[in-house]
Amino acid sequence: MGVRKDLKRAKKRTDLASRTKVELTRDDTGKVREARTARLAPGPTTGSTADLPFTNAAETPDAVVLRRQDHGTWHPVTATAFAREVTATAKGLIAAGLEPGGRVAVMSRTRYEWTVLDFAIWAAGGQSVPVYATSSAEQVEWIVRDSGAHFVIVETPENAATVATGTARHPELPRVWQLDAQAMVELATLGRDIPDEEVAKRRAALTPDTIATLCYTSGTTGRPKGCVLTHANLHAEAANTVELLHPIFKEVTSQTASTLLFLPLAHIMGRTLQIACLMARIEVGHCPSIKPDELRPALREFRPTFLVGVPYLFEKIHNTGRATAEKIGRGASFDRAHRIGVRFGEAYLNKFLDTGKGPGPGLYAAWALYDLLVYRRIRKELGGRARYAISGGSPLDRDLNLFFYAAGIIVYEGYGLTETTAAATIVPPLRPRPGTVGLPVPGTAIRIADDGEVLIKGGVVFGAYWNNPAATDAVLRRDWFATGDLGALDEDGYLTITGRKKDILVTSGGKNVSPAVLEDRLRSRPPVGQCIVVGDNRPYIAALITLDPEAVAHWLAVRQLPADTPLSALTDDPRMRADVQRAVDHANDAVSRAESIRRFTLVAGEFTEDNGLLTPSLKVKRHAVTAAYADEIEALYGS
Repeated sequence: MGVRKDLKRAKKRTDLASRTKVELTRDDTGKVREARTARLAPGPTTGSTADLPFTNAAETPDAVVLRRQDHGTWHPVTATAFAREVTATAKGLIAAGLEPGGRVAVMSRTRYEWTVLDFAIWAAGGQSVPVYATSSAEQVEWIVRDSGAHFVIVETPENAATVATGTARHPELPRVWQLDAQAMVELATLGRDIPDEEVAKRRAALTPDTIATLCYTSGTTGRPKGCVLTHANLHAEAANTVELLHPIFKEVTSQTASTLLFLPLAHIMGRTLQIACLMARIEVGHCPSIKPDELRPALREFRPTFLVGVPYLFEKIHNTGRATAEKIGRGASFDRAHRIGVRFGEAYLNKFLDTGKGPGPGLYAAWALYDLLVYRRIRKELGGRARYAISGGSPLDRDLNLFFYAAGIIVYEGYGLTETTAAATIVPPLRPRPGTVGLPVPGTAIRIADDGEVLIKGGVVFGAYWNNPAATDAVLRRDWFATGDLGALDEDGYLTITGRKKDILVTSGGKNVSPAVLEDRLRSRPPVGQCIVVGDNRPYIAALITLDPEAVAHWLAVRQLPADTPLSALTDDPRMRADVQRAVDHANDAVSRAESIRRFTLVAGEFTEDNGLLTPSLKVKRHAVTAAYADEIEALYGS
């Protein structure tokens, strides 16, 4: 297995393993309260992120930095070609009237043009304002008005109509271009008479402290807030993660690093990933969807060596593998492969970390058998070459992490927010610790407040919320950002997130319960789709659960039931409830009896972006769900 060989080689490279030095601070009881790591990349004193395409073109003009898909074929884009396209687009924006410091909103799914636009806006001296392609007219109205964007670039006619509706009453309508209607050609044509020197002049005027982007939060707790991120913030995130992770590709594996970017570029995690890849000259391709049926073909075609995703992706790949096995009558075999994988992954990592003996001969033999039957199929689902993945957004089930390790893919978890320019912590590449979100990103400090809240300090922390000083003052305290998340640091400084401060449930018996642990484990088991755990001021904890449509289709097929059976007919089916109960039992295994889910109800609907119950980053809007399903929740506590 390639990843095990990598770890063996890496262990001999003590220079790589010792690059991340952690300084710990303990309280009077000896408990770790603060962890900080020194930065690996020096902070910039001049220039900006806008320089990246041009630096690459000057230093390695023929290097392939991106791959662009056209009718199913991936075409290489060299550093010179990319810089040329960025310049042409920047000139078009200047010709359209973009002033230095002006803002341009981009409303599009993840695609090659998004990357060009991001760097072109910066090269023209502007600031980018990402907007999720699924945003409503009301959300677009707020972001465009609050940011003061005079230009909007959209992907589709539907996006254009949404912008038109949302901004219809604005005193000054924004100028709109549409990618599907030759926006890039139009901008290049518009800027033909602008000299290249004007772009160079504007780019030279940018500094590390110049605002690069207003990146709006996903709005789980109210109206989205615009996070002001500078070029220095972007550099601190991208440069330090590159210095931490890229040596593994360059010096330990025999692969040329490449990744398929499918996270929304309206999300800061996707944006900083593309910056980091351009900085390290890692080949990047784009896929507009995270939906498994649309993403899997792209993964097989592009064949990336590493991935950055959210737990939803890894859960779906695992569940698809089980569904495939069950269709051919091998569901029990897959379940055994899962159990063997978890045991093998834990044993092998213990050996690597010098905390255990490692797998015995019997476990090795079982792993080898299931590598032929199951694990290699998981690798194939990810394109066949991937050895590493980074997961963020919410905690990944520990057993699922170990299962993927047994399948030959190490999943490193990270943690961060829009306000921290994406990752504030990440599991270091040579010291994996499943179940945690890692150590502070180099140059960052993590502190646990007296009430358990996670505080963050460092170059990745934003400077302010746009036009919202009251909200800024509420979360920035003497250079420390108060995240609103609860967590703990272990003896080595690894962070574990235990819940969201505002989401803590207090039962009528006085028990404090964090719903996140239960919800994350519930979602990792089919046929559960989405869920929320309730119980505030109630006698016990309960859950509202939706069924995953793909899992339901498979469930019906295996039982030879009509494919068009409505979800409403399954919510009371004792067989379906028994399967969901197994997922509930898995969730309850992680908590005490007082914190466990006593009752649950299945609802026929889904939590989606379209019905306003999910954010574009797939987070549940808790208040919206509890309002929409108030009667169902009340019934959970009836007689």
